[in-house]
Amino acid sequence: MSELEPFPNLDRIIHEPGRLMILAILNAVGEADFLFLIQQTDLTRGNLSSHTTKLENAGYIEIEKSFNEKVPRTVYRLTASGRTALGNYRDRMGDVLAAMR
Repeated sequence: MSELEPFPNLDRIIHEPGRLMILAILNAVGEADFLFLIQQTDLTRGNLSSHTTKLENAGYIEIEKSFNEKVPRTVYRLTASGRTALGNYRDRMGDVLAAMR
């Protein structure tokens, strides 16, 4: 890794802190609903929606919307591609941090 290139090949979708938090939470719990992610990330509703839309568009998460007795419910899950991308990101960040020693 070149000293002039401290973050080579980092996935910029994942590198944003809010999206990284969402992926880390979904990786740990398997699936989560909107309210759980709001509580765990401390993001605003608008920010969470924006970040999850970007993650969905990248194919990293799937979003399931349903109703439970007329109450909307949104559930998020990490996809296989998302799990792979998160693992790759972790490995690359490990390389970056190791190079800083």
